[in-house]
Amino acid sequence: MIIIENCAVATVDDDRTEHRSGHVVIGDDGRITALGPGPAAVGDRTATRVDGTGCLATPGLVNAHHHLYQWVTRGLAQDADLFGWLTTLYPVWARLDTEAVYAAAAAGLGWLALSGCTTSTDHHYVFPPGRDDPLAAEIEAARLVGLRFQPCRGSMDLGRSAGGLPPDALVEKTEAALLATEAALDRYHDPSPGSMLRISVAPCSPFSVSPTLMREAAALARRRGVRLHTHLAETAEEEEYCRHTHGCTPVEYAERLGWLGDDVWLAHGVHLDDRALARLAETGTAVAHCPSSNARLGAGIARVPDLLARGVPVGLGVDGAASQEAGQLGAELRQALYAARLRGGPTALNVRQALALGTIGGARCLGRADEIGSLEVGKLADVALWRLDGLGHAGIDDPVAALVLGPPAPLALLLVGGRVVVAEGELRTTDAARLTAAALRAHRRLLARAEPAGRRAVA
Repeated sequence: MIIIENCAVATVDDDRTEHRSGHVVIGDDGRITALGPGPAAVGDRTATRVDGTGCLATPGLVNAHHHLYQWVTRGLAQDADLFGWLTTLYPVWARLDTEAVYAAAAAGLGWLALSGCTTSTDHHYVFPPGRDDPLAAEIEAARLVGLRFQPCRGSMDLGRSAGGLPPDALVEKTEAALLATEAALDRYHDPSPGSMLRISVAPCSPFSVSPTLMREAAALARRRGVRLHTHLAETAEEEEYCRHTHGCTPVEYAERLGWLGDDVWLAHGVHLDDRALARLAETGTAVAHCPSSNARLGAGIARVPDLLARGVPVGLGVDGAASQEAGQLGAELRQALYAARLRGGPTALNVRQALALGTIGGARCLGRADEIGSLEVGKLADVALWRLDGLGHAGIDDPVAALVLGPPAPLALLLVGGRVVVAEGELRTTDAARLTAAALRAHRRLLARAEPAGRRAVA
């Protein structure tokens, strides 16, 4: 048993209950057994007691969109838009092997943990022919770091010769992609309560996936009872592509193929008109908002307040580290608030809404709001304890405002299912220095193998 007390508590439950000084009790089964104001009424002398004085306890953050393999290609194509960035980096990613994917995933997940993340998805869609399974590599990395993991088996089957964006050498055959996706579900997906590993189905995007693969992937996911994920409405260029190629908007295209529903979450959703917002709301389709990546690539500002006002579930995503080099989920709380206010003014989004995006919103995207995303009795003990008593937060009396508006807060403690992953700002499940060294080696080796594409990406 772990007892955290003397801390501010923001539960992010349906009533948005908060305590200026409260407690959270975690049972040996890795679930929350009690919480509330004041000290814990638990007399168990064998319990581990954590003094949270000066700290804020929140649900662990939930990352609703990522591309972990990109950690080893950060800092490249710095001034490109999405299509230019992709076409520059595709030849580099074509050289990926499982060693690079493992190093990238371990580094990315370790860094996510240090920014308060307890659950992450990943959208892996690059499967160079003749290589070992990269999905297995990143799953092993998640086990090492200790995060709850919901990777997506992605796919691309629409190469350049067929009118798509990726090079032909980097796409799969349609049937092969579907078979590999089902094999990943058979091998890895664990639907049991409290699961540390679930798999989702995720063809990549309208400009890299054929309508057949989109339609059949949706059917596969629904037959297997798992969630669906893809990129949609990220850029103006994507909308132009859909109108030119399919004669409709991205959301209309998704709906034609059976890709709207309460088992679907879409990455980005930047370019949505009122009709698209209405269809997402009516169908219960969720959106993973990626404000830093959208800004880095100049994609635009998503209409998050409008989505929320219509009841669309919205979570936060870091997105791939090659278009969001900071790689921190905690910092996205502030970025989401800033982006909303740049578009809609100072009341467009408040600090508690921003925290909800990064917690219960992400849990809804992943279909796990019954288990994670809020601090409630019976839910999994995925807890972030943020230290707010240092110089950077001194004088910000509202702890949630301190977390969201202040500088990145160090973690006093990060628990995943009651297991310590971070303590006093340090990873406790693995050695951060080793992750750093392995990622640097993989980066250098990948760029050397990818020459001259690597030189062009750096330029």
